[in-house]
Amino acid sequence: MNSYYIYILTNKSNTLYIGVTNNLQKRLYEHKNKLVEGFTKKYNLDKLIYFETYQDINEAIKREKQIKGWIRKRKIELIKSKNPTFEDLSLSF
Repeated sequence: MNSYYIYILTNKSNTLYIGVTNNLQKRLYEHKNKLVEGFTKKYNLDKLIYFETYQDINEAIKREKQIKGWIRKRKIELIKSKNPTFEDLSLSF
């Protein structure tokens, strides 16, 4: 059974990026090593501060879109609910 993840990355400036993937470890490696062109590379977003796991890709995409639609304050509250110190969760993989 496949797992899908929505995840939030940040950087030293506290910029937020929300994404979805079916392989979180691989995706984090790509972000940390600047292998992905675009927003995350441009703004050096490589610190995993939040993620959720889903069994259904459609549910994961739905949740990603939901969170992207929130104001920044609500996103921060979500992150703090599980990671109050904004630790880099990728270090535990």
